[in-house]
Amino acid sequence: MGVSIRDVAARAGVSVGTVSNVLNRPESVPDATRDRVRAAIAELGYVRNDAARQLRAGRSTTVGLVVLDARNPFFTDVARGADDAAAEHGLSVLIGNSDERPERELRLLAHFEEQRAHGLLISPIGDDVTRLRELRERGIPVVLVDRAVPGSGFSSVAVDDIHGGELAAHHLLEQGRRRIAYVGGPAELRQVADRAEGARRAVARVAGASLEVLPVASLTVADGREAGGRLAALAASDRPDAVFAANDLIALGVLQALVQAGVAVPDDVALIGYDDIDFAAAAAVPLSSIRQPSRTMGATALALLVDEAADPSLASREVVFEPELVVRASTAG
Repeated sequence: MGVSIRDVAARAGVSVGTVSNVLNRPESVPDATRDRVRAAIAELGYVRNDAARQLRAGRSTTVGLVVLDARNPFFTDVARGADDAAAEHGLSVLIGNSDERPERELRLLAHFEEQRAHGLLISPIGDDVTRLRELRERGIPVVLVDRAVPGSGFSSVAVDDIHGGELAAHHLLEQGRRRIAYVGGPAELRQVADRAEGARRAVARVAGASLEVLPVASLTVADGREAGGRLAALAASDRPDAVFAANDLIALGVLQALVQAGVAVPDDVALIGYDDIDFAAAAAVPLSSIRQPSRTMGATALALLVDEAADPSLASREVVFEPELVVRASTAG
């Protein structure tokens, strides 16, 4: 049997209520009594049962964060921003990785509901928010991260990905590139589709320019290498002269494949990614990218969640940040 709060009270010669006050409202207990209770806690090795306390409260101090790919440093930075903000409210963030798989996303949602999460931050895979509405109806606030679902009624924090796609393609066009390949997938991800749409808009404004979509299964370095290998295998006359990758991980994979095949970046093929993760600047050919304020996005999403947990009647809010073009050697030479 573990040490109970009654054991601590008996050792310190105080009531159970006094021990509870020392644990939860120490400023309400006289210094001498507080010191005696803390000495008893240390001597007995008492650890309070937060699970039981949270069960009584109806909600834990844990915020769930469900991301598309925990290996992507962009989501690591989002989590860091959310966790820093959570600490200011006595909360902690627990990350769940959906791996872009709907069935895994559903399992994570069920887990956080069972744990009576304080709230949920999620970058959802698709537009169906039925399960998220169920969570909200059961008292778990939900905020969308890295995307918005218009008309869903959920607060969200995102970047204008259509504008980001325009920035990327416009930069390549300014460098004199006219045959652009967009490498991204899966197409069901709104971020992937919006970045492609932005690129199309930029290309449509320039006579003689074209955009070819090169789909990949997921947003990983391995899929980028595979796509880069396909591009490198083309005859120089058939190969696009620029690549816009849906994220930096894909761009880094494309870069590896092109360099290994002897295709010069940017002389033969200019290359730009998206997210501006730390590895982008450290690549063999420093990578141009579209920067997202990832930590700020995480902190902002957490703030929205705390507000909605305190007042569920609040109207939903959509926060949209502007992306930023970061130019490096992979496009500028």
